[in-house]
Amino acid sequence: MAADRFISIGDLARRTGVAVSAIRFYEEKGLLTSLRTRGNQRRFLRSDIRRVSFVLIAQKLGLGLAEIERELSFLPQGRTPTLADWERISLSMREAIDAKIALLELTRRRLDGCIGCGCLSLTKCQLYNADDAAGSDGAGPRFVLK
Repeated sequence: MAADRFISIGDLARRTGVAVSAIRFYEEKGLLTSLRTRGNQRRFLRSDIRRVSFVLIAQKLGLGLAEIERELSFLPQGRTPTLADWERISLSMREAIDAKIALLELTRRRLDGCIGCGCLSLTKCQLYNADDAAGSDGAGPRFVLK
């Protein structure tokens, strides 16, 4: 193994700010792949710094591990991802991110008023949800999560 291409799990943790236990978890979930030395120590590609960084960003955006794993499956194993590789993932994720942004904006606009939960506890609810009409459509915030 070329020493400059690989880093230890501790180095990966330090470079990304992620606990070693989290890196092991990501590996167990298939988000990362390590190689083993003759002494059975994990070694990661330097490009895995980018993979872990992507996981952190995707989690902050609210993506679940299954979504993150799907996106990372499009990245090449064994080489540093290119700009084209990242652009492919960006395009793939754009629709899901735009939908989350739209939901957040709608929730922000409606948060101070009725969110359509069917509670009828606010004066506005008597106007927007007279006779608990929203309740017949099912549980939860019907006017936001359509």
